[in-house]
Amino acid sequence: MSQEIAVVGSPEFTTGFRLAGVRAFENVPDDEKDEQLDDAVERTLDDENVGIIVMHDDDLDHLSRGTRESVEGSIEPVLVTLGGSGAGSGGLRDQIKRAIGIDLMEEDD
Repeated sequence: MSQEIAVVGSPEFTTGFRLAGVRAFENVPDDEKDEQLDDAVERTLDDENVGIIVMHDDDLDHLSRGTRESVEGSIEPVLVTLGGSGAGSGGLRDQIKRAIGIDLMEEDD
């Protein structure tokens, strides 16, 4: 079964992905993130058709501790964050390593 990419965030963040063909998304306006982002992420985590969740790195700060732990620890769907400094998420390399269990970019000595 093929799984989809889902994008969670502000309408400005999700629009580019929607134009690129991503059909699964949750729009949460910036001024409502503290109240609504947890629910949007939880709905996306519970969707069996979603294999990858894309969020802006800064949006992780708006999640409750429990939801943040759930999404960061999730293997399927896996969380990929974009933008920001990447310090909170460990960068794309670490996200890929966590998702598949090996470091694809590791250099041989």
